[in-house]
Amino acid sequence: MKLPKNAHVALVDGENFTLFRNDGQAFEPRLKSEASPDLDVTNFSAGVRHQDDVGQELGRTQLDELAHGAAVAEWLSAKAVSNDLDQVLIIADPKSLGEMRNHYHPELKKRIVGEIDKTLTGQPIDRIEQAIAAA
Repeated sequence: MKLPKNAHVALVDGENFTLFRNDGQAFEPRLKSEASPDLDVTNFSAGVRHQDDVGQELGRTQLDELAHGAAVAEWLSAKAVSNDLDQVLIIADPKSLGEMRNHYHPELKKRIVGEIDKTLTGQPIDRIEQAIAAA
């Protein structure tokens, strides 16, 4: 995947949000850590769509995780609207990414250069860079 120089990378799962910036070239990303925000996870209505009987019985309805994905999308959207975010690649586990998409502001959608639906949180930076280059 081509990741523009200075593009942000949002690495997300149901509990974590890490922000990076590409300091490398388009096809050879080199990620540098950015300050990740302290999110206010309040949108628990996000999980309402997932409140089915089977999901509740099997423990598949994790409202906290879905609310975290919504909070990340809302934070990224606010940064895009305020012009503090130019280009962004979003890497998230499939469930979080699906929830995040429901909360993208149109301005954020314009700035997304790609999405990778894979759980990479907790991985070394070089492994994340390899996943981006291979996408």
